[in-house]
Amino acid sequence: MKARVNLTIEESVLHDTKLYAEKKGISVSEIVEDYLKVVTKPVKRRTIIDMVEELGPTNIDPKADLKELYYQEQVKKYGF
Repeated sequence: MKARVNLTIEESVLHDTKLYAEKKGISVSEIVEDYLKVVTKPVKRRTIIDMVEELGPTNIDPKADLKELYYQEQVKKYGF
């Protein structure tokens, strides 16, 4: 359901907004509504823990010497 809202804004801002809306082929009401949707949408911040959990399981042996594996990969990659 749509509702009417009265806004008071600078004439120059309204003029520029109408020009923008005309170029984009949308109404000023659509611009305002879309903006309000963005502003009022709750922001879900991702934590480092969320990102790590998304990585999934690794295929590294838990008993492996990670330092040695690193050096082996460097040898393969750079040849030294």
